[in-house]
Amino acid sequence: MTIEASVNQINAALAGAATLVASAFALITFDRWHRRGQAHELAWTIALVLFASGSFALWWAETTGWTLIIFRIFFLTGAVLNVAWLALGTIYLLAGTKIGNRVRTLLTSLTAFAVGVISIAPAKRQIIDGEFPSARELFGVLPRVLAAVGSGVPALIIIAGALWSTWGLFKKTTPILSNSVERIVDSRMRRALGNVLVAAGTLVLSASGTVAGRLGKDRAFAVTLLVGLCILFAGFLVASNSVRSISKATSPSHDVSKNN
Repeated sequence: MTIEASVNQINAALAGAATLVASAFALITFDRWHRRGQAHELAWTIALVLFASGSFALWWAETTGWTLIIFRIFFLTGAVLNVAWLALGTIYLLAGTKIGNRVRTLLTSLTAFAVGVISIAPAKRQIIDGEFPSARELFGVLPRVLAAVGSGVPALIIIAGALWSTWGLFKKTTPILSNSVERIVDSRMRRALGNVLVAAGTLVLSASGTVAGRLGKDRAFAVTLLVGLCILFAGFLVASNSVRSISKATSPSHDVSKNN
């Protein structure tokens, strides 16, 4: 077995593991949304399906080789859309349903626009066998702007939201911008740890460019996808049972102060 084949197998194994983690995570959030009907869990489910799709595209490319179609799927789901839908969950949690629904409508339109752009974006050249394609070399300005905005801005929202929520927990308040939802925190330390893990996972998922300088592009994306998703998953599991959301409209007589 050649060194290149061995490297590809390792990268494929990492991408395959990331696909499994994202899929398992998506199934859990979907089940929770199906049982409880909370909008942020549906947003997370969509985000994790996108993460799983991007990871699967990377696995497929590492096992069979890159094609333009596979790269479009990987670029769209793994660089443009996934973090944005993850950030929508943060917006729902901190800003409430009314603002979250407005952002969701906008994000749905932007998602449709991005799908159209990435699907028909002309390629500047053919993909060379054995290389990891670069969006800078393959696509024009608009797809790359979509990736920069679609990953950078949502990542800042997730990290800022997690840190703000953590600070509020230490100040013994429950940060939220909307008055339509009350959040009851059963374990502040567990919730704070979950927030820190979510922020850390988002940072790792955004670090593929830095890691690429040391590990190579293929390995960097595979490692950051797997490690970032595992940290996010851990943060979700740690914090998932530490908070409850109650609508004031449906429970006007609930006294939240008795539970804090």
